[in-house]
Amino acid sequence: MIRSMTAYASAERAGPSGTLTCELRTVNHRYLEISPRLPDDMRGFESALRERIATRLSRGKVDVTVRLRAEAGSGEGLRINGPVLSRLSELALDLEQRFPRMQVQFTELLRFPGVLQQPEADADALQAALLGVLDQALAALGDTRAREGGKLAEMLRERLDAVEKIVNDVRGWLPEIRTALRARLEARLADIRQPADPGRLEQELVLQITRMDVDEELDRLATHISEARRVLALKEPVGRRLDFLMQEFNREANTLGSKSVDSRTTNAAVELKVLIEQMREQVQNIE
Repeated sequence: MIRSMTAYASAERAGPSGTLTCELRTVNHRYLEISPRLPDDMRGFESALRERIATRLSRGKVDVTVRLRAEAGSGEGLRINGPVLSRLSELALDLEQRFPRMQVQFTELLRFPGVLQQPEADADALQAALLGVLDQALAALGDTRAREGGKLAEMLRERLDAVEKIVNDVRGWLPEIRTALRARLEARLADIRQPADPGRLEQELVLQITRMDVDEELDRLATHISEARRVLALKEPVGRRLDFLMQEFNREANTLGSKSVDSRTTNAAVELKVLIEQMREQVQNIE
């Protein structure tokens, strides 16, 4: 199945410490690169998160953002760190003597790191909630990548049909091109005052036809078309295979252009390069 590497998905799920939200953004990349952003109390689960993503995705740059939103009334169980608060109070009284106009509010003290302490959440339950919301987001992401991949596959098949038509057209022109080449060669020899050796004429004609012979290039292009269609039908990630095939397509198109002795085959080579470049650009987005 063709899947795009460019997609977005999100999911939300209730967890032991509040509501978890997971957002996934993926773009094309040669390898799998995961960039997670987790709440501080979930950073210990980063390795498990990476492993879970790697089981579902094989290529692409993946930005993962996880947010934890505490529910209303979740302050139950909050405790004040008495020693820290006492020390802050002593410092505040000392500074107040030095700076009489300074005012310290109680709420400001509570915002100091370590003053308010929450009961520790069950680590296993928290990790299970994180992986659960991640699985939801990955499922939605997979659906989006599959839909976009279907569009890419259809575009590639259309371009492959166009390439095949050009290959068939060039095959049909070759006999006429060879006949025209022989006529041009005979006309040039007719301009020479000395009579030409018939054997020499045949040798020169064979040499010229050999130089412009593109049967092998056309055969290889036909083979690449069949292979590309086969790869598009596979159920596994095929982006790298298609990328390699585009290089092979381009090599044959360049050779076809360099051997051209007719404006039609020259134009055909140019059109092939345009179609191949269009396919190559889209292949970069395929997993």
